[in-house]
Amino acid sequence: MGKNKINTQAIGLDVGLAFTKWLTGAENLHYGLWDGLQVSAANLRAAQEAYTDRLFALLPDRPCRILDIGGGAGETAKKLLALGHSVDIVVPSPFLAGRCRANAPAARVHECMFEDFKADPASFDICLFSESFQYIPLDQGLPKCLTLLAPGGEIIVADCFRSPEYTGDRMLAPVGGGHRIAAFRETLASLPLRVVSEEDVTLSAAPSVEIEQGLFNVFGYGLTRVDQDLARHKPRLRWVLHRAIRALISERKRARLDQRLNQQMRNRENFARFNIYLLMRLRPTA
Repeated sequence: MGKNKINTQAIGLDVGLAFTKWLTGAENLHYGLWDGLQVSAANLRAAQEAYTDRLFALLPDRPCRILDIGGGAGETAKKLLALGHSVDIVVPSPFLAGRCRANAPAARVHECMFEDFKADPASFDICLFSESFQYIPLDQGLPKCLTLLAPGGEIIVADCFRSPEYTGDRMLAPVGGGHRIAAFRETLASLPLRVVSEEDVTLSAAPSVEIEQGLFNVFGYGLTRVDQDLARHKPRLRWVLHRAIRALISERKRARLDQRLNQQMRNRENFARFNIYLLMRLRPTA
């Protein structure tokens, strides 16, 4: 990235983490599991804690050497350390690496892409992907983990995958992400790995997207009210602003922005239609 280019991704992460910490008291950006909970911002922390509990239930009942791949802001690592595990975190973002060091100071933080991460063979009992598997090429994620696992070790994958209904059009499927499930199954079948357990939590996780959508709709409502007042009291200024927006932002991007701010297509039904959220334990067969 050029030194004069604004890092919008880092700004977005910073704002998102700040908002989530203000709302819940923790820097978690992952999905929640909403079984038995009313879907509201007030219950977001409880839903995210339910997710963490379900994720940690996949871990062995003993202290482990855990590689937290794409460890976010270090909240998961902090909880793993409190349970007596040792944790290495791999995270490529300097901003998130800094948050990991602040939130989980006892963890070893490796500021790099997972593809570039180096460690001695058989260094870890668990390779953990908590909503990070989707960002790593399919031909590199699991194969690299196989070189890092100690005998008896396992890979835990908790993430979204694109369902067979996903066509690749983000306007029609605006929520979710991840590798296509068929491609993941093919990759898994080609490797010396067996599925120890697999749980589909799509319907439990799906309401999470409506919390985010509600926040964006608040922003959209505010902008609409400003636009209405400009139309009444400052029509010339409004015309100039609209003209500038049309010149700077393509029609498709404007449509995406309108969808995000003023519509409700990011809902649980669309999430469940175009995504599959899996919790998996994988173990080498050799």
